[in-house]
Parts: sequence; C-alpha cells; structure tokens
Amino acid sequence: MAQAKTTPSGGAVEVLWAFLKLGLTSFGGPVAHLGYFRHELVERRGWVDEAQYADLVALCQFLPGPASSKVGFALGLHRAGPLGGLAAWTGFTLPSAALMFAFAYGVAALSGPWGLAVIHGLKLMAVAIVAHAVLGMARALTPDFRRAAIAVAAVAVVTLIGGGLAQIGAILMGAVAGLAFCRGAALPRGGDLGFRIPHRVAFACLAAYVLLLLGGPLVAHATGSQALAVFDGFYRSGALVFGGGHVVLPLLQVETVDTGWTTRDVFLAGYGAAQAIPGPLFTFAAYLGASLGPQPNGLPGAAIALVAVFLPGLLILLGVLPFWASLRHTPAAQAALRGTNAAVVGILAAALYDPVWTSAIIRPLDAVIAAAGFVALTALKAPPLAVVIGVVAANLAVTAIT
Repeated sequence: MAQAKTTPSGGAVEVLWAFLKLGLTSFGGPVAHLGYFRHELVERRGWVDEAQYADLVALCQFLPGPASSKVGFALGLHRAGPLGGLAAWTGFTLPSAALMFAFAYGVAALSGPWGLAVIHGLKLMAVAIVAHAVLGMARALTPDFRRAAIAVAAVAVVTLIGGGLAQIGAILMGAVAGLAFCRGAALPRGGDLGFRIPHRVAFACLAAYVLLLLGGPLVAHATGSQALAVFDGFYRSGALVFGGGHVVLPLLQVETVDTGWTTRDVFLAGYGAAQAIPGPLFTFAAYLGASLGPQPNGLPGAAIALVAVFLPGLLILLGVLPFWASLRHTPAAQAALRGTNAAVVGILAAALYDPVWTSAIIRPLDAVIAAAGFVALTALKAPPLAVVIGVVAANLAVTAIT
C-alpha cells in the first residue's frame, strides 16, 4: 500500500471519479459504506493509512450528521483540498439524490390498486429496516444498564411530550446523563490526520453551524418565507442526528409530516424506497423536498432540502478537525457522547412505533411481511435491495389473493 501523505496530493477530478464510483455501488447503509471506502481508498489507492482512517471514522461518528458522508468529504479534503472535499461529497451524493428525486415523481403515478400496494410494501419495508436499526444500535450503544436506562428515558420524553423540542430535550438529557453516569476508558490514539485548516476557518464554520441552528427559526418566522422555513427544518434535522443515518427519520417526520408539508404515506413510501438505492440515506431529503405540498417543491425544494440536511455535518466537521487530536481524549466529551448515543436509540425506538408501525401495520398479514423482512435483514444478512424487492412482492401477492 502506498504511503499516505499529510498534504493534498491529488486532483479534484480524481476524487470526483473515485467517489462517483462509490456513490453508484455502495449499498447497505453507513457501516457498509465505510467498508467500501476502506477497500477503495485505504487498501487500493493508499490515500490514508489504517490508523488515519480509523481516527477519521471515530471523529465522524462522534459528531452529528451522516458519518459516511463526513468521512468521504474529509478524505476528499485530505486528498485534494477544498475542491476535493466538494468533489467527494458531490460524487457520493448525487447518484442516490437523483434516484430519490425521480422516485418522488414516480410515487404520484402509483395511484391505482397495484400502485398503492407497492407503496404499502415500501411502508412495510420501513418497519423492518427501522426495527433492524434499533436492534443494531441498541446492541452497540446501550450495552449496560445505565445507557439502557437513558434510552428508556428518551423514549418516555419523546412519546409523552412529542414534537421537535422533545427530541432536542432527549438528546440534551442524554448528554447530561452521560456526563454523570457514563465515564469510561479513553479511546485509543490514532494516526495524525494531517489536515491544515486554519483556526480562523474552523471557528467561522463552528459559528455558522450555531448561528444557522439557533437563528434559522427566527429568520424564517420573521420573514414568513417558506423557502427559509424548509431550509431551517432540514438543517435542524441534519444538525441533531447522532448515532446513524436512520435517526434522521423521526427528525424529518416532525419537520415535514407534523407540519402538514407532506403525508405519512408519502413519507414512509420514500423512506422504504431509500433502502433500495446506493449512497447515503440522507438523500431521502431530496425526495421529501420534491414532494412537499407548499412551494418550493420539485427541483428547487429537493435542492434546498438536500443542501440543508448535509450542511451542518460538514460545517461542524470543518470546525472540529483542527482540534480533534486533543478533543477525542477528553473524558467528559466521551462520556457525553455515550449518553447522547443512548438517547438517540430511544428516539429511534419511539419512531419505530409512531409513525412507522402505526402507519404501516393495518392487518395481521402486514406484521408477518414486516417480520419476514426483519428476519431477512438480521438473521440472513440479506442485502437491503433484495429485501425491498421481496417485501414489495409479498405485499403484491397478498393484495392479489385478498
């Protein structure tokens, strides 16, 4: 393997083509994406070494936002500077975003009995995939009684209070509980990432992250602009995602379904379809932006939603990169992260019941089909694309029989 360098050593075009290939072929969710990245960019191309890659993955899992997209952006930044980071994000994101945008228009055509059966099958797939995500995250992020208790408390907060503020409150509660109860061994030290980001740029990115998060709702309300309201809703969803891409589901549900911008049926059909395509799950935002009832929708809505949901993760990544080597070894930061991750397990578990289960499971056979999809994902380790096809086909067969 070639020796990894600590300064940009390639071109943006090289980065774009490498990540376009990954964007077209990386099925299976963020954990699988990280495996594809390691094979292509660490083993095959030698852009970074194993220690550097492990340290970068740890950082991107520590921060809010989609982990695999942040890792890809950072690898492009490391390889070819700012244009390389943009090229990496573009190549990895656009294929799945284009597919989800196209599906937003395809859903409108599914209006007959068979089309509705396809949509219902995708909603059943959402039940299976969210249950699978809850199980996997619970095993990894709530391995002891204290973190399991934080998860249960988060379920109670989200279920009893409801709304976006309840989710924010559950995350903050998890961080505080983690500081109090979840201190543990420090993370192992990784390799020097070698990023050369000026501190003034890092502070500007952190300031932008906070200003957009706190000021966005105020500006949108003051101006009455629907475009700014859409940007703010998707930005806040992207800014509060900890612990995996599936956690964006309840956040986006609050911002789009609870506000009346779209319906639960449209929302869950798109979420089910998102499991069948390569690339980051966050491109679900492009589908939602295109499907919104009030304008902007269509292509402008998709573009606003897509940029807004990814932007906070990239801003905070750029803001933290220069300080990560020391930050990751701070016991308080690690303890808060443990509590936050436990809380997001509870948030996702609450979403599994409402809206996912309550909207999809209408008859006993629905539960059987969803359970079969769950077993295929967990026990058989079947590819998500194959499970999507199987669940939709099973629902079509049930529709034909009944």
